[in-house]
Amino acid sequence: MTTTPQCIWPLAATLGEGPVWHPVEQMLYFVDIKGHKLHRCDAQGEHRQTWDMPDETGFALPAQAGGFVCGLAGKLVHFDPATGEFTSVTQFEADRPGNRLNDGHVAHDGAVWFGSMDNAEAAASGALYRYDGTALTQHDDGIIITNGPAFSPDRQTFYHTDTFGKTVYAFDVTADGTLANKRVFATIEAPGWPDGSAVDSAGNVWVAVFRGARVLCYSPAGELLQTIAFPVPNITKIAFGGPDLKTAFATTATKGLTDEERAVAPLAGGVFAFPVDVPGLPQHMIGFIK
Repeated sequence: MTTTPQCIWPLAATLGEGPVWHPVEQMLYFVDIKGHKLHRCDAQGEHRQTWDMPDETGFALPAQAGGFVCGLAGKLVHFDPATGEFTSVTQFEADRPGNRLNDGHVAHDGAVWFGSMDNAEAAASGALYRYDGTALTQHDDGIIITNGPAFSPDRQTFYHTDTFGKTVYAFDVTADGTLANKRVFATIEAPGWPDGSAVDSAGNVWVAVFRGARVLCYSPAGELLQTIAFPVPNITKIAFGGPDLKTAFATTATKGLTDEERAVAPLAGGVFAFPVDVPGLPQHMIGFIK
């Protein structure tokens, strides 16, 4: 096997993000935040389908009852691809009108963890939230761009990224489900900034590097194990999928690239895939949509 990433869909997304492997459909879903799109394809990049979204959408996460919970500016909505219908789930951050939602993750209990960010990428107005269908709770704050919420396989450690701070943090997960003991897990050296994260079944933490043309794999102890080089600069996040969860799918972006940079990296904004030795964790489904 080669770990050289192969482009399976050269769609030139402005800000491809949030890849998620749908465990029932066995299909890959991802968004183009700035393009207001939700995309779907199979593991080979075929059987492609695209839906228009009403606003910048940070993530689209599968619900057990069908459809997706999507993160739009100041709210979560449920989207039914079969009907095209959007239904409000909850609203928040009315006092932070410059924010939008960014990265999200479904926990084992069906709750969604997600972060907000300043859409102008200047103010430290981003926060980390958990929503379980009843209560919205805040677990971190004061971040310009939040990213990479993810749990360890034993659910005892939670990871969250401060992109502009170039730092991935780890937290202990307490018995009541809150976070404690925030600490530095990894600091990303130049070039680039840490973007979305994913955790595999061995507890290794995979971090996409925006403007860094690579994905980094860290052991649970924070040791750098592997670097996967990409032929494009802006890697945004990976998701493990395929029938054995041993394919890593990566979204990328053209955002911020000059004409010269795009000419050198014509596959920028495409979706890539590469094989991994350790399978990923199964994708959980949101449980609070009835």
